[in-house]
Amino acid sequence: MQSVLSVTLPGMMLRANPMDDASELVARARQGDRAAFTEIFRRHRGDVARLVHRMMGRQPALVDDLVQEVFLQVHRSLGDFRGDARFSTWLHRVTVNVVLMARRAQQSRPQPTGEVPEDAPATALPPDEDTARLRRMAAFQRCIDKLADKKRTVFVLHDLEGMAASDVGEIVGAPVLTVRTRLFYARQELAAAMKHEPALVDLIELMRGKR
Repeated sequence: MQSVLSVTLPGMMLRANPMDDASELVARARQGDRAAFTEIFRRHRGDVARLVHRMMGRQPALVDDLVQEVFLQVHRSLGDFRGDARFSTWLHRVTVNVVLMARRAQQSRPQPTGEVPEDAPATALPPDEDTARLRRMAAFQRCIDKLADKKRTVFVLHDLEGMAASDVGEIVGAPVLTVRTRLFYARQELAAAMKHEPALVDLIELMRGKR
């Protein structure tokens, strides 16, 4: 499933480059070095923003506020970071926790529909093909939005962010077997949801042909 989606939905499936574990910067920031913390923010803001956007789905207006909240939490908690895990893994964990709290706060509020992801990359495709691609991306995001938080989180971290199951387990505080189980059901539910999206019909047929 992933190999086909990565070609068809490049704006959604692009894997992240691993976030640098700048131990010296972290050590300096823990000692109160503001310049070091500013550099951590500069290096990692883009990765955090992308993860927030993917997990929040069709609520792009919240991304900037949540990114700021993530780094506020990082600043408050950096003294507790002991290096037992990579800094990037710890930062992912903080990000996931902030997003899940925000999603719970938004559950009773009406959600917008039919938005095209704002982080969709520009392409050299003809206008009609690019429009179709954006529609597929929006439809795929709607399908992801239907997943329960635990399944959605492991799917985003593993299949969209390209993280190993062991790293996902560290982030969500679950054994690797549990991560793989959630991922299995997330993919099943996602495939079922895709059948109800007209924009994804051709993609489903392509996926079947690749099996």
